[in-house]
Amino acid sequence: MARVEFLPGVYEDLQRVIRHLEQLEAEHIQDRLGAIVSAADVLTHNPLIGRPTRDDLRELVIGQGARGYVALYRHVDALDAVFVLAIRAQREAGYARDE
Repeated sequence: MARVEFLPGVYEDLQRVIRHLEQLEAEHIQDRLGAIVSAADVLTHNPLIGRPTRDDLRELVIGQGARGYVALYRHVDALDAVFVLAIRAQREAGYARDE
């Protein structure tokens, strides 16, 4: 069973999501954040479930539509670990820290 770690930049992403939801006066913000974080639990048993992207990275699709998010991650088999690198809304064009 792989361990899942959220890198520090992910917390910045979650803060951005919170600010966005607050601006929209969305309901159940804490529940929505909880759903994003708990969705990563699937990676403990299925670290390769996400769609492949670039440079050995994968994306885990979480939810759909206005409540949809994407988690960018890397599975390191030698460490039996998954590192979540970034989270964005599905409707966003890219990740906040992309160059």
